[in-house]
Amino acid sequence: MTAFLLHLMRHGTPEQPGRLHGHNDVALAPRAEISCLEQARLVEFDRLVTSDLARAGDCARAIGEERGMAPLIDPRWRELDFGVWNGCAPAEVDQTRLTAFWADPDASPPPGGESWSALCARVAVAIGALEPHSTLVVCHGGAMRAALAGLCGFSVAQGWAFDLPYAAMLSLRVWPGERPMAQIVGLWP
Repeated sequence: MTAFLLHLMRHGTPEQPGRLHGHNDVALAPRAEISCLEQARLVEFDRLVTSDLARAGDCARAIGEERGMAPLIDPRWRELDFGVWNGCAPAEVDQTRLTAFWADPDASPPPGGESWSALCARVAVAIGALEPHSTLVVCHGGAMRAALAGLCGFSVAQGWAFDLPYAAMLSLRVWPGERPMAQIVGLWP
């Protein structure tokens, strides 16, 4: 099957950056969508998809308005559910449990939250549902790392090794199929 370009963009800066926002629907900082607009101007795409959380959706709508396209909302592109840690600053979380989570998020998921493999499975289904057209997905750092795990075979440690600041964009050439694969073709922090 023919390869297509998949551009994954992390949403703009939220009002309280650096927190484990997870599934919390937090607002963007003032003018945060501008950095996403600037990144989106670097690439061409035929489809626009976004997580259903406001911090991603607001950026996608701004991009869509500029491009004359409405974003498709897909909740499978949500951030990892941090359970009782949703909305917490890392310093507010039990450090032993947080360290265990960062070392092995499948064996030590956040209390009441989602496992790493569940996030990867959810994102894999979202990727499988994409039409083979150049697509921009505005989502979250965890979803981007899950895509790298599924498409490129990245381990958890390799996924954490990527710095994905707010409004970062990662471009992949994806070969769809039963087991899709990808090649990284660009990273714009």
